[in-house]
Amino acid sequence: MRTERIKKDFLNSIVIKKGDYDYFINPISDGFPLVTKELLDEIAQNAEELIDVDFDYILAPEALGIPMATAFTMRTGKPFMILRKRRYDLPDEICIEKDTGYEKSVGMYINFIKKGDRVVLLDDVISTGGTLRSIAQALKDRGAELVMAIIVLDKTDDIEKVSKELGIKIKAMVRVSAKNGKLSIVD
Repeated sequence: MRTERIKKDFLNSIVIKKGDYDYFINPISDGFPLVTKELLDEIAQNAEELIDVDFDYILAPEALGIPMATAFTMRTGKPFMILRKRRYDLPDEICIEKDTGYEKSVGMYINFIKKGDRVVLLDDVISTGGTLRSIAQALKDRGAELVMAIIVLDKTDDIEKVSKELGIKIKAMVRVSAKNGKLSIVD
């Protein structure tokens, strides 16, 4: 797996404080300063290498999941669906309340999920697993299955623990740390 571009862009992040939370700003998680073809190619290639399950489509959270899923679809032909931050009020719309390390109860919305769907989530960052937990439960409640999560930046203390707790295979491209304003790659 190639991760040079991902690591470079992460280490060049700007760090700001959101309460006690060290929030890093970079092309992978925030879409600026610039999202490059090389970065998206590296993410899509890595996602293709990491996925080892049968699935129907990628679920991509708005906003940065969209360019990553687009690159993946262009590479593989597998379709993706967007987990939106706005309500459409369509029949059977699923509202997901998620908690992150820096926000509480942010609504996200999924439409067109069907019973029996097998979904892979492609997301930018995992910190606590709160968002992933909410998505997995919402899909399960609908009769669909989150069969795997592919994460670009793993900020957890123990991704295997989160994986076991949720009963979902989680694979990350790069393990990172953002503490006290300092960024590092964790090997």
